[in-house]
Amino acid sequence: MQHCFPRTSVCLAAAVALWLGLGLLPAAAAETATIRFAPLPMENRESIVLQFRPMVEFLQKKLGVTIEMNFSDDYGQILEKFMTGSIDLAYLGPLPYVELRAKYPQAEPLVHFNEANGQPAYTCALVTLADSSLQLQGVKDRRFALTQPLSTCGYLAVNGLLRQQGGGLAQNHYRYLNKHDAVALAVVRGEFDAGGVKTAIVKKYAHLGLKVVAETPSFPSFGLVANRATLPADAIEAVRTALVQLQPTGTDQKMLADWGEPVRYGAVAAKDGDYDDVRAFKGKLEIPIHNKE
Repeated sequence: MQHCFPRTSVCLAAAVALWLGLGLLPAAAAETATIRFAPLPMENRESIVLQFRPMVEFLQKKLGVTIEMNFSDDYGQILEKFMTGSIDLAYLGPLPYVELRAKYPQAEPLVHFNEANGQPAYTCALVTLADSSLQLQGVKDRRFALTQPLSTCGYLAVNGLLRQQGGGLAQNHYRYLNKHDAVALAVVRGEFDAGGVKTAIVKKYAHLGLKVVAETPSFPSFGLVANRATLPADAIEAVRTALVQLQPTGTDQKMLADWGEPVRYGAVAAKDGDYDDVRAFKGKLEIPIHNKE
């Protein structure tokens, strides 16, 4: 008995042939085989398209399917769409994935994309100006700039680092600015006492006096997460295999150089257990979604 894709009339047996590259799927049916992909949530969608289009085109050609980008304004929207079956693949950081998986077991991590240093992991930093007198020990009533509520380097990272010093964001003021660069620049301008950003971002603004005062443990890098409720296992494995087989220092290096910064350094296979350290760092923390001015 054949089982059909959700949303389409393409049956699994035919799809398997398609993803294996056997060319047995009729052209008319192939047109309906569409994967809906959610890239980073950002206001500048043109920039997002430029970053992810080369990877999307590679996967389309490799798998013989159509991939449509599905845009969202924040991680909350992406997770909601994922759980309602509106998207099939999402590019997610570690915290959004952990939050999604806790509510929706059908979320399956496929790959982690390597950072510029070639490692599938990164850290978050608490930053201030170099001449800041901020003391982290039991800090209170200071202003902190954060990215998004579901950004790993946002409330989660900053609150965790302050807790290590006997404090926390609950005793301070904070505002969500959405982007890492926005946080870094707001701290540089003196609008906030400190902020939380991806450590790699600090290098861009070190010449403006930005410095790291605390740093988290390593977290798994951003990656692709598949929706097992809307994609068959063969499609999921095909995406994973296609990306893991790319060699950023070998024959694929020239092609990857044209990909966007988030995905151009190769990828490694991912599994749910990779996120256990993130879960431990988070604990039972409930992350507020509103600013505390």
